[in-house]
Amino acid sequence: MQQERDNGAHPSTWAPLGSRVFRALFIAQFASNIGTWMQIVAAQWFLVESHSSDVVVALVQTASLGPTLLLGLFAGALADLFDQRRLLIVLQSYAVLVALALAAVTYLGRLSPTMLLAFTVAIGCASALTAPAWQAIQPEVVARQQISAAATLASVSVNVGRALGPALGGVVVALVGPAAAFGLNAVSFAGIIVALMTWQRSRQLTPLERERFSQAVVSGLRYVRHGPIFRRILLRAALFLFPASALTALLPVVAAQRWETGSSGYGVALGAIGLGAVLAVAVAAPLRRRFSDNVLLAACAVVYGFAPLAAVWLPFVVATPFLILSGTAWLITLTTLNAAAQLSLPRWVRARALSIYLLVFTGSQAIGSYAWGLVATRAGLDVAMIASAILLGAVALSVWPFPLRPATGKVNVFDVSSTLPVPTLMTEPSANDGPVLVSVRYEVPAENLNDFVTAMGAVRRSRLRTGGHSWQLYQRVGEPDTFIERFTVASWTEFERQRTERWLAYDSQGTAEAIGYTVDKKRRPEYYLAVRVPR
Repeated sequence: MQQERDNGAHPSTWAPLGSRVFRALFIAQFASNIGTWMQIVAAQWFLVESHSSDVVVALVQTASLGPTLLLGLFAGALADLFDQRRLLIVLQSYAVLVALALAAVTYLGRLSPTMLLAFTVAIGCASALTAPAWQAIQPEVVARQQISAAATLASVSVNVGRALGPALGGVVVALVGPAAAFGLNAVSFAGIIVALMTWQRSRQLTPLERERFSQAVVSGLRYVRHGPIFRRILLRAALFLFPASALTALLPVVAAQRWETGSSGYGVALGAIGLGAVLAVAVAAPLRRRFSDNVLLAACAVVYGFAPLAAVWLPFVVATPFLILSGTAWLITLTTLNAAAQLSLPRWVRARALSIYLLVFTGSQAIGSYAWGLVATRAGLDVAMIASAILLGAVALSVWPFPLRPATGKVNVFDVSSTLPVPTLMTEPSANDGPVLVSVRYEVPAENLNDFVTAMGAVRRSRLRTGGHSWQLYQRVGEPDTFIERFTVASWTEFERQRTERWLAYDSQGTAEAIGYTVDKKRRPEYYLAVRVPR
């Protein structure tokens, strides 16, 4: 296994393929992307042949993507609670069975439109539950400095699969029928299982006790709420995706009303965007070696912003190069954000936080597409496209006041580094005893009071991010040099998780800074268990 480590270099985009595990997973995922689009085309064609309404045909996409919005957060908790490799194998096995059942029912002539949509939802659930775990294992199969390159390759796989899948699906449906396309999708899922079976994952640290599912979901939300670095990544993603969604949402209208090219022109336009995404493979690594992530995000927002203007102001042929550039800018932006998200997260909460990232990713596009559709309907196509371009320019400028933050500086975010000493216990509390009150006393000289209080802001975020709540800093009346930090943790097991599994070197930096302002560079922690009293 490739170890998670820091390195400032930006290797070639192809470097991750040097890892046998990543190469096998990449090929399997590429085949699965093609299979997924083959199934979508086959499903839509089946509904057309069944004389279903346009709404029912369009519901295939909704049935495929809807489960991501409904199950995303819970999928992240599952991936953090269970072995991710085994979970992926189970989910892909389930997808194989559902796809085979769909193929069999279709072959026997028993498939109805309602059944098809139900099968599509079932397969979509597998994809939704798989996504956070798939994202979370990436830092384990490639070196940390290759995460950006791996994200680029994964995005290219999606874009090429989106281009090849419908074409191959159309050929298979025309020659053999939709049942064959559904069966080939099942085979593509099986390829991922084989790739996962060949991965000998290193032994993972055994947690104290598996969290309850509901508690795991809350812990993930708490981490994101009090994680300023990850929140900034979510903000940058939403700021770009909302205005950027106007181009893809309104491109069919542009093709029909402005270019008058019909469906064929629309297909070529989508192909141009996909081509730009593929070309990003050649330019992404050199650009990352030369420019910072923030400069790239700003530049890509500007470049992408020219595409909606070209779409409404220029003829189809002249606008096509701008569409190609928009595809390149799109992929570089999303892979930059994706890599930043993966590198900023510790193992214990990675899948849960990434599931929230995927929700923001999907939700921003869904809400943006609907909003830009309303603007185009009420104010006109030109107004919608120009407004989206102006907003993208503002997004570029917003990088300066709201930049991506470095994940860890010189400290590896994945290193566990508890700073609370092991409590000396006469009797060991049971796992569910609690809540636990933690009280820490600090003696601070008068000249350091303001600096100490400021430094405690980072300590507060770390305590709350790793499982604490009801945090408060008190100053003793009459003795302004004495401070008491107090917070509670839900149970003794949760306190041990915070102390031994969740507290990282990054958190210890903030604590060390605060302690540095004290009189003797020490603090005095005390621990209390809640006592039940009669009412």
